[in-house]
Amino acid sequence: MATMDRSDWRRVPVWDAPTRLFHWLVVVLIAACYVTFRLNWMDWHIWAGEAVLALLLFRLLWGLFGSETARFSRFLASPAAACRHLAHLHRREPDIGVGHNPAGGWMVIVMIAILLGQTLTGLYENNDIADEGPFTELVPARLADLISDLHKILWDALLAAIALHLVAIVTYAVVKRHNLLHPMVTGRKPLPEDVPAPRIAPWARAVLLLGVSVAITVLMADYL
Repeated sequence: MATMDRSDWRRVPVWDAPTRLFHWLVVVLIAACYVTFRLNWMDWHIWAGEAVLALLLFRLLWGLFGSETARFSRFLASPAAACRHLAHLHRREPDIGVGHNPAGGWMVIVMIAILLGQTLTGLYENNDIADEGPFTELVPARLADLISDLHKILWDALLAAIALHLVAIVTYAVVKRHNLLHPMVTGRKPLPEDVPAPRIAPWARAVLLLGVSVAITVLMADYL
């Protein structure tokens, strides 16, 4: 078991507030999407889905122009690097990584891809009763039905990805004794003095990018 003197460790801001807010708002909105669908509150379901889409567009922009740990170029490693990381999952060692580990970075990409597919196919939703997305009439009915089926399939894929994500959090906590949840709540993580703190982007940039994302979502939702 690896050991390390923690006497000179300090708490470092590793996750900015916009990234953390994105994460937890998406959690709440996914739950809202499920509840509103089960209760057939389709207006609320659509609004929740559009809110998720706006947040996803923001996360894509934040992944290009945001804080260091939020940038795709910072955490997206090669598949081989992710496999090597997972091969060492059984090792209990100090958690001195800043941001996502190689496997976690790919989990982020998978989750974003599934959520994007889920929200975008929702724009074509067609159940022949009352629920139609803003783009449904732009495609043939047969294609709209296929996209509607894909919308349901992606929901199952999302549930599987969420389950895998939760299993990973528990596994890292039990096997490696790495608390992945606490930094995503507080934004801070104990790190050695020689590990530099990541650069944090200003709030104004986040507000601007969120405004752009909301505007794009509104234009898409009100296309017809």
